[in-house]
Amino acid sequence: MAGQELSVTVAPELRLFLSPRLRRGEPGPEGTGETGAADARAGETEVRVAYDGTSSLGHVVGSMGVPLTEVGSLAVNGRRVPPSYRPGPGEAVRVLGIERPQRVPSPRFLLDVHLGTLARRLRVVGVDAAYRNDLDDDTLIERANAERRVLLTQDRGLLRRRALWLGGYVRGTRADEQLADVLDRFAPPLDPWTRCTACNGLLVPTGKAEVERMLPPGTRRTYETFARCGVCHRVYWHGAHGGHLEAIIAKARQLM
Repeated sequence: MAGQELSVTVAPELRLFLSPRLRRGEPGPEGTGETGAADARAGETEVRVAYDGTSSLGHVVGSMGVPLTEVGSLAVNGRRVPPSYRPGPGEAVRVLGIERPQRVPSPRFLLDVHLGTLARRLRVVGVDAAYRNDLDDDTLIERANAERRVLLTQDRGLLRRRALWLGGYVRGTRADEQLADVLDRFAPPLDPWTRCTACNGLLVPTGKAEVERMLPPGTRRTYETFARCGVCHRVYWHGAHGGHLEAIIAKARQLM
């Protein structure tokens, strides 16, 4: 059954994951016969993909560059099928994106090394966002799986790793765009001012007397309300930067 060809229609929001050749409609490398063409009616892209007759549909979609974490459903001749499905001759495949908001078992996240600013923004609005800047890809996947966290990344190859239980591609180049995308996609509950922006630990209200020796003189004179991280013991108060953080929180609430 070698030498087959599949017609695969890809939803507009997934087009960015296709290889440049497929997006331009050029033949695929090494004579694979892969081509792509834009469907102006729906904004979708139709791709002709060489198929060996035995690979699963999930494998075919992944080989086109589309991570399964970004696929909402797969349909063959109008009926939904699992990624393990093996297409037959002449069957038309449609690949749809994730429906938003995406419901996940628990709205807890792990961010890769390039998303540190986004991690701090998520913590400001009270979302559980684990982050370290020294974890390699294997360790990220192991931790996401062990702690059942959704791995957030802009590394498409990382999302295509079969070992990963659940992940999400973060859209946007600026932190505010990325925060808006994550909140729109996963709709996690917000609980501002409850997490440490440095380590993600929970904040605990603390009496001034307990932290006074740790405060700058101006802060001791000016502020009376404090919180302290239960993990790293960092002290927090609504200082001069509070207005900027309040603006982030207010914008996040508008998105929910």
